[in-house]
Amino acid sequence: MSDTATALRPAPVQVSPWATYRTLLRWQVASIGPLLPLVVVIQALLAAGIIVGFGFLIPDIDPGTALFLSTGAPTVLLLTVGLVIVPQGVSRSRTDGTFNYMRSLPIARPLLLAAEMTVWLLIALPSVAVGVLVARLRYDLTFDIDWPVLVAAALLVTLTATAVGYAIAVSLQPLLAQLLTQVLVFFVLLFSPITFPATQLPAWFQSVHDVLPARPGADLLRAGLASQTFEASGRDLLVLGVWCVLGVAVTLRALVRRG
Repeated sequence: MSDTATALRPAPVQVSPWATYRTLLRWQVASIGPLLPLVVVIQALLAAGIIVGFGFLIPDIDPGTALFLSTGAPTVLLLTVGLVIVPQGVSRSRTDGTFNYMRSLPIARPLLLAAEMTVWLLIALPSVAVGVLVARLRYDLTFDIDWPVLVAAALLVTLTATAVGYAIAVSLQPLLAQLLTQVLVFFVLLFSPITFPATQLPAWFQSVHDVLPARPGADLLRAGLASQTFEASGRDLLVLGVWCVLGVAVTLRALVRRG
């Protein structure tokens, strides 16, 4: 009898990682879908606030300053999506139980993280185009775009910001994570040398930004948008890469430990 029952028992269905990833991707798109109009509006308002609003604070802004401000704006937009919108979304899913439900599924945790980061990557990248469009309309600037550098920098900045934001959301209590993201957005906007030169900061604060991802990310994107005027260094790439790996490692560790 036991042999017969064993023979009649259905064999376990083997699902490929690629099929699992695509299913998770569709789930994430459906979950984040209602937020897309809000994200687009936030991107447009931030771009206008940074490029147009900051321009009002600078009397008789010259083309060089306008170019520096405009090429830094996309970095602020990408960091805002990754460090603010992403952790707030994850914190909300933790509060309503969606996050725990997804972790209870018999799937590899890296696939869950990869699917969500892919969706946020697709949502955040148009920020670069929004920033460039607003800058052209406001200051009539001409951008010397180095497409390989720009694409690589935009991808790396977005992945780094999303990985760090996700790590914050899964490592802290939801309320604390949301409060921290509110602090981060002010730090990025007002105290990071993205829309103003690092030389305007005290020497010790410049050294701090040498190991934080904001300034290196801005330098890389700026070099991609205005390659004839600005350049980045290998150190910028290294700093961003370290932060990206660190964010992913912290996230995966938290997912596994709390699973």
